[in-house]
Amino acid sequence: MTPRPPLHRSVIALGFVSLAMDLSSEIVHALLPLFMVGTLGISVAMVGLIDGIAESTASITKVFSGWISDRLGRRKPLILLGYGLAALSKPLFPLAGGAAAVLAARFADRIGKGIRGAPRDALIADVTPSEIRGRAFGLRQSMDTAGAFAGPLVAIGLMLALANDIRAVFWIALVPAAAAVLIVLLAVEEPPAAAGAEARTPLRLADLKRLESAYWALVGIGILFTLARFSEAFLILKASGEGLPLWAAPAVLVVMNLVYSASAYPAGIASDRFGTRGLLLASLALLAAADLLLALVPGLTVAFAAIALWGLHMGLSQGLLARLVADRSPAALRGSAFGLFNLATGLAMLAASVTAGLLWDGMGPAATFLAGAGFAAMAALALLTLSRVSGERVSASP
Repeated sequence: MTPRPPLHRSVIALGFVSLAMDLSSEIVHALLPLFMVGTLGISVAMVGLIDGIAESTASITKVFSGWISDRLGRRKPLILLGYGLAALSKPLFPLAGGAAAVLAARFADRIGKGIRGAPRDALIADVTPSEIRGRAFGLRQSMDTAGAFAGPLVAIGLMLALANDIRAVFWIALVPAAAAVLIVLLAVEEPPAAAGAEARTPLRLADLKRLESAYWALVGIGILFTLARFSEAFLILKASGEGLPLWAAPAVLVVMNLVYSASAYPAGIASDRFGTRGLLLASLALLAAADLLLALVPGLTVAFAAIALWGLHMGLSQGLLARLVADRSPAALRGSAFGLFNLATGLAMLAASVTAGLLWDGMGPAATFLAGAGFAAMAALALLTLSRVSGERVSASP
């Protein structure tokens, strides 16, 4: 077998950046739903609305950052700006006194995510040969998720050490966020071709014709995936309702992200060799099983088993969807393609989270998770129906 090329240093650096920023973000997010409901007295429906607005804002921003990075032929300035803004938003969380302040903090944080997301993914695709893109996206996703399960662990330790002082824990989350910005500044490199390229024309309506039908099929699949996977805030609220104490609430994201991190990189490697369709179908089956357990079987142990299945779904799907966007878009429009994909899935996340919150308040947690299982089944049916979903390969890589 021909040896596969090594990963570019910027891919590895961006992995560490993602780890540090997710460490910071998940310290906050692991406690934020209970902070909103328990400390600030916000309804569950409002929690869903805030999360949905925040995530859709990030996705809309990714469209514009993708366009700008394609026009400039540069990715790093926008990546740096996005991580910098996310770091600056962290002090807003401990200062929040109501729903509007939390929304403002989440809005600023997700604007930063939106600015960096599409250029970061495009940069990874720019510096990575197609035969190892699954590996590259899987590694970044795995390191991102390593931070996502380390963050809640740190949050648990800090809650115990600081006598459940959530605001003090939020202040400490600023430290790893600052570290992420420094790594971008010092270790991430543009590829020579991108750094010296002339400015390109931003995406025009006519350019949409260069995005093939396989790409738009992938966008449709991504929307269904997102409708089935609403905000993880509902997992925290479900576990809390099953008796999980306040200080241990971050354990929900520890379990989910531990499984997510452990599975994302192997899933990326497997997709390079065997294609993505089977892995995506398996991920949907796992998500549906998790939703059914959460809806129909009571108990904290069952809830954590379902949360682990949710994490395995994420590991088998998120990096693979990013890899498919890279495979199905021209290099000159890659940032825009990531932005459009994230716009579509972000709007779906808004709809999913708002619907989940309304179902929770109106009919109870079971209705929320049964709806998620239904959307997972719809996404699986779409994958089975579309014979050329996103043009993906179903055979082994060369």
